[in-house]
This record gives sequence, structure tokens and C-alpha cells, in this order.
Amino acid sequence: MTYEQVVQAIYDEDIEIIEMNFRGGLKGLYSDNTIAIRSGIATTTEKKCILMEELGHHYTTTGNITDLKSVCNRKQEGQARKWSYELLVPLKLIIKASYSGCTNLYELAEYLDVTEEFLKGALEYYQSKCGLYAEVGNYCIYFNPLTVCKYKYEK
Repeated sequence: MTYEQVVQAIYDEDIEIIEMNFRGGLKGLYSDNTIAIRSGIATTTEKKCILMEELGHHYTTTGNITDLKSVCNRKQEGQARKWSYELLVPLKLIIKASYSGCTNLYELAEYLDVTEEFLKGALEYYQSKCGLYAEVGNYCIYFNPLTVCKYKYEK
């Protein structure tokens, strides 16, 4: 998804986007059909990743989860991230990127138009979900180190 598609998806849900200054390291916040995003974020790629996670909160979380000392709140935070990972870094696109010539995390992040930090989080998520590798059709994706292999079947 492009940045513009993410913004459109948010507007289609009647969610308002506002830019504001936050204290500390907070980059985004979702509440009551409003996404607040830190003003001054340099790239649309980083904005897209933040907006997708906040849209994930719209779909997956309830209540005020800003206190991350609570296990329940941390789980809800994780749910929103997982939701955004699966939409922006689907396993099939990792395969496509690999066979388009991406050979490292930087190239893969650029191909997928996500930040390297977001990509690393997505790969950690998939590894925790699937184990050391995932099989997708005739392909096997190893997560650490990231490697995509195609199965060859003899007939």
C-alpha cells in the first residue's frame, strides 16, 4: 500500500488525522476516531508505518492502553502492530521482493516502502508466529537470516 492509499483507507473509515507535537518518543496515538501523528516526521514511508499501526488500533484495541506497564495493554499494542505487519509486509511480497533482486534488509524495506525498523519488527513477528521459517506455496522463507528459497519438485 502506498502512503496515499493508507490515508484514503483511514478517511474511508471516517477517522480524522491530525499532526501534533508529542512529549517523549511517542509518534502516534489513536482515540475516538482520530489519529494523532507527530508533526515533523521526515518521510511518507515512516508516516505510513505509523498511520497503519494506529489504524490497527481502530480495528483491534479497546479503551485507553497508553499505560504499557499493564500486560493487557501491551498485548493490545502488539495486536495493532501485528495487524499492520500483515498488511504492509505480507509473506507473498517478501517472496516477490526476493525474486525482484532484493538482497538485504535495506533493499527489502525500500521495495516494500516501509522503514527498516518496521520491517525488522515484522520479521520478528513472523518468526514468533511461524518459527524458523514459513512455507508459502512453493517457497520457503527463513527469517534469520532472511532467505527465500523455491522448492523444486521432480516429476
